[in-house]
Order: sequence, then structure tokens, then C-alpha cells
Amino acid sequence: MIHVGHVREVARYPIKSMAGLATDSTMLGWHGLVGDRRFAFRRIAEDNDFPWLTASKLPELVRYQPAGCDESTGEPLPTHVRTPTGSRLELRSPKLISEISECFHSAVELMQLKHGIFDEAPISVITLATIRGIGREAGIETDLDHRRFRANILLETDSDTPFLEDDWVGRTLVFGESDAASPILHVTMPDLRCVMINLDPNTAAKDARIMKTVARLNQNNAGVYATVVRPGAISVGNRVSLV
Repeated sequence: MIHVGHVREVARYPIKSMAGLATDSTMLGWHGLVGDRRFAFRRIAEDNDFPWLTASKLPELVRYQPAGCDESTGEPLPTHVRTPTGSRLELRSPKLISEISECFHSAVELMQLKHGIFDEAPISVITLATIRGIGREAGIETDLDHRRFRANILLETDSDTPFLEDDWVGRTLVFGESDAASPILHVTMPDLRCVMINLDPNTAAKDARIMKTVARLNQNNAGVYATVVRPGAISVGNRVSLV
């Protein structure tokens, strides 16, 4: 095993393309972090393999914040959504669905999938070194907001080399003390980025420099996707080892 760093942040995104919820500790299950991407808005007029409404089509979605917590199903799920105007609406309410539909100028419906609604794999991982490198090369004067990359697991690595994650594809990451209870991920592929990383999480304003820089530096990849080999508790501060 090679020690690579430690967990800096763990975050779930209960509603696809809406804001995330950082947590100090949570369970990593077979279908990703408990409560992650269990809801999405479906574009009713679309009849294809990817009918979900994302912030690439409605940037304002990133400003909607899941709120409340219902654990009756065994995992934390939001009960409400705080809108950009400050209103607190029930997640399943016609009022929220109507507001999203009006913003999108087309009808949507809320869907819940027990095992999550993921693009390529249930877990995404990125290092702060990669995010800092992108920010420097893009000419961003302040620290690039890591929330743009919507990762489940943010790592602080011993190395400050950007895109170090690419070398982890095909290998495994072990979290914690490397004992029988340690969660394990298998890194499957680089995370091919879309225009969502251009969106400011607070304002939804676009900055095309971000994606252009990722495309120039690393063929549009930043971070990696992973599948779960062994479930378990994962916490901020956990040491991370590469096998």
C-alpha cells in the first residue's frame, strides 16, 4: 500500500444537479454514499437514455439547496428544498415542480431511484491538487471553488501534482486504517467533465475558462469515478492508501 493523503471533505448530492451537502462522516454503501443522487427531475418531453434535467441545461439548479432529513428508509433523504429566493418548499410539492418547470420552460417531474441516478459510477473522487492546478492555469485570482466539481470525496494528497488521480485508474483506494472494516473503492475511469464546472455554485454565473483549461491540460478529465468494493463508514480525516 502507498499512502496518498487524507479525506478533506465528503459530500452527497441528494437531488441531481442541485447543491450538495457536506458531512463529517457517512456510510459508503454498494450504491454510493447513502442518500446520494436518489432524486432527479425528468424532462417529460424527452424520450432518450438521459432524460434528467441537469444544470448544463438549467444552470440555476445549482442554487437550489436540499434541506430537511427523512431517515425512515434507512438513508438520509431531503424533505424540502430551499430555492434561490429563500423559499422553503416541500420536495414533492406541486409548487416546486411548477417552479422548476417554469424556469426550464418545459414540464418536468420528480423521480426517485432507490439505487441512485449516476452518470458513470456511484462515486466521484478528486484531489485539491488538481483543483488548485486548474485554478492557477485558468488565471483564477482566488482559490477555485471545489464545489464546481461536485465530487463525493475530496482528497488532500501528499503530492501537489495535478491530475494525479489519472494514475489510479484500475487500482483501489483504501480508507482508514486498512483493516477489515475499511471501505475500499475500485477506480474505474477518469471523470470526463461537462460545462457544469463552469458554473459558480453561489450565483450560477458561467466562467468558460474552467472547462477550457481542463480540456487543454488533461483532455477534459478532472478527477476519477469509482465503484464500491467494500462498504463502510467514511469520515473527514481518514487516511487514504493506494493499492
